[in-house]
Amino acid sequence: MATVILVRHGRTTANASGILAGRAPGVSLDDTGKAQAERTASRLAAVPLAGIVSSPLERCQQTAQFIVQAQKNALELQFSADLTECDYGSWQGSKLSDLSVQALWSKVQANPSAVTFPDGESMAGMQARAVAEIRRLDAAFEAELGSSAVWVAVSHGDIIKSVVADALGMHLDLFQRVNVGPASASIIHYGSGSPSVHSVNTEEGDLSWLAPGIKTVDAPVGGGAGN
Repeated sequence: MATVILVRHGRTTANASGILAGRAPGVSLDDTGKAQAERTASRLAAVPLAGIVSSPLERCQQTAQFIVQAQKNALELQFSADLTECDYGSWQGSKLSDLSVQALWSKVQANPSAVTFPDGESMAGMQARAVAEIRRLDAAFEAELGSSAVWVAVSHGDIIKSVVADALGMHLDLFQRVNVGPASASIIHYGSGSPSVHSVNTEEGDLSWLAPGIKTVDAPVGGGAGN
């Protein structure tokens, strides 16, 4: 299969203010977020990407545009509604400090698979749609461009955490143990069998080793020689 680089959007005005933005329109990158997105785009410039698919929300579009502009080959930015933020329902727009004292907060932390946000989406439903879409897109890129294809999905923290958890074989109730910072890159190669997670939440480092793609092989006993 192909290889996907999951990129979270850069820091936003809502992130900096401690607000749960959700799907609210008009939430854009702040100056720090733009710098983060530019840094990630520079890291990815050495990798000839097969495609870039983004959540339609503004903060992801902005982050994705930095990546598009840094690529040597012309790429058309694609969008997928299934990569959009979780629907937090009536929690959207609230301060995280206010939400943290609600009874549902502790369940979000410890038992997210049982959580449905008031007037919103279940976390299990969020994971199901996101994982299905990433796997569908990955298969489509491979079918078109071969197993060496490397592509980018620009999305949101909880979305990426849930996809990484699935690739690691973790139950959704453990996904809060995964950290995904603004503009971080996480790499998954689905292979012909089990997924292989090559990195999670990286903010620095050379990614040129990805340029030829990742070959599907069995996991090396003892850890192997690395890239």
